[in-house]
Order: sequence, then C-alpha cells, then structure tokens
Amino acid sequence: MTTFKKILVPTDFSAYAKDAARLAIELAKRFEATLSFVHVFQSVAYVLPEGYMLYSAPQLGEILDDLDKLLSAEKSAAQSAGASHVDGDLVEGVPATEIVRYAREKGCDLIVMGTHGRTGIKHALLGSIAEKVVRSADCPVLIVRPKTK
Repeated sequence: MTTFKKILVPTDFSAYAKDAARLAIELAKRFEATLSFVHVFQSVAYVLPEGYMLYSAPQLGEILDDLDKLLSAEKSAAQSAGASHVDGDLVEGVPATEIVRYAREKGCDLIVMGTHGRTGIKHALLGSIAEKVVRSADCPVLIVRPKTK
C-alpha cells in the first residue's frame, strides 16, 4: 500500500481549496504525514496611460500581511482538525509552475488541490491551474471537484 509522508495543499483560500484541505487533513492524519499549505500570488500591474504601475511597497506589504493571516488560519484549522505536522509558505510567481516547483523542492509525494470545475469557454479563457499541475507534477495529484447540489 502506498503511504504518503508529505502532502501539499495549494490554496487560494476559496471554498474549493477548503474542500481539498479537509480531505488532505484526513489523509495526513491517516498516514501521519506532514501537511504543507502553499499560496502562490502574482504581483499585478495596473495599465495606466503613462505605462504599467506595480503595487507600492506599502500596498504589497499590506497584501502579504493579509495573505499571511489567511495562511496562518488554514494551518491552525488543520491542526485543530487533528493534523499533527503542518507548515506553509507564501510564494510569488505563476501558480501552476510554482506549485510544481514547491512540491519538487520540498519532496512532497502527493498534491491535493481543489478545482473550480470550469468547463467550456470559461475553461478555455481562464485555463485550469489544476490541469497544468496534473500535467507537470512528479508526484500524484488528487483533484477535489466542487460538490454538486
């Protein structure tokens, strides 16, 4: 039987990510695995008549503080639910690329992530981070689909 020692949960703090986290917590408890949360953010530029403008240092600092609080809440919730070894990081970059890189560098042997479940034109326009991770990851990827009503 396969056992998992390090489980990665990429999170965008959405309901879909929380569903994936719940399943990952159960797996972490069952396998006594380390549970690692990662949130990948991209610095956004504004297009103005004068050119592109990035966030100012104070704005970016405030955003990072907010993201750190959300990530801390995810870790605390996982520990409260019974996961014994929990860590997490904020990473800047392209989400799918950074999730795969993080999993490789940290030696994760399973990625558990949610998907928004977009289809059709929305999927074509927005793409799917989960799909890109599945195609690129060195380890198994468990995709948690949205619950149907």
